[in-house]
Order: sequence, then structure tokens, then C-alpha cells
Amino acid sequence: MASEFNADDILEIAAKIEKNGAKFYRQASEKVKKEENKHFLLDLADMEDEHEATFLKMQKELKEKEKISSTFDPYDENILYLKALADARVFFKKEEPADNFYDILVSAVQAEKDSIVFYLGMKGIVPEELGKSSVDDIIKEEMKHIRLLAGKLAGLKK
Repeated sequence: MASEFNADDILEIAAKIEKNGAKFYRQASEKVKKEENKHFLLDLADMEDEHEATFLKMQKELKEKEKISSTFDPYDENILYLKALADARVFFKKEEPADNFYDILVSAVQAEKDSIVFYLGMKGIVPEELGKSSVDDIIKEEMKHIRLLAGKLAGLKK
């Protein structure tokens, strides 16, 4: 049987991804020496916190029909699967940030890209009537992070 996820499921995972991202950036900020770089990473952590709050608010505001999945899932295995995927693929729980700023940025860009790929994949299985537009909002937020990180990387290469 194919799994079907609704916007409620996706927003819960989005909040988890953002929480993992904030933790990553805070740990990374402890590994860099330059104050400017520490502040940049801590600012990213704060943005992740804001995104987590945004996604939780979006989740709370979902219409009741957007919270319902038509797939029989009495043990909430769909959401458990998504949580495991979020932990394994995006901002790995066990992965420690690198010790230098450049490698931290490269890892962060990859994690942000992975999160977008995750959301694009989930978007493909969330029916329009179950809140597909909410997934689009998440993707836009993640794209903002990539632009910030890429800009900082470009500045380092010059």
C-alpha cells in the first residue's frame, strides 16, 4: 500500500528539520574562532528557530481536512518514517559540524539542499486538498537559507 502524507505530517517533520538545523548551527558556532563567523552561524540558528515556530504555527492553523490522511495508519507509522528520514538525511543528528568555517558552510548548503529535495519529494505525495501549498511555503524558506550560505561561501572564495 502506498503511503500518503498530509500537510500536518510534513509540517511536523519540517519543524523537526529546523530544530536539527538550529542545533547544528549552534554546535558549529562553538567550533569557529572568528567572531563574525560565530555570529553568522548563530544568526542562522535563530532563523531555524523562527522557521520551526513558523511551521508549528502553520501546522496549528491547518484546516481539519488537511490533517487527515486517507491511508489507514493506526500506529502513525507514516509520521515515524518521516521523522527517521528527517533525522537521517537532513542535519544528521549524529554528525558533528566540521572544525573550519568553510567546511561548515559546505555541509550546511548540502543539508539545506537535502531538505529541499525532501520537501519536493513529499510535495509529490501530498494531495492539493490536503495542503500541498503549505509544502511550497517550506521550500521557499529553505531556499532563503541557501542564498545566505552561498553568498557567504562566495565571499570566502574571493
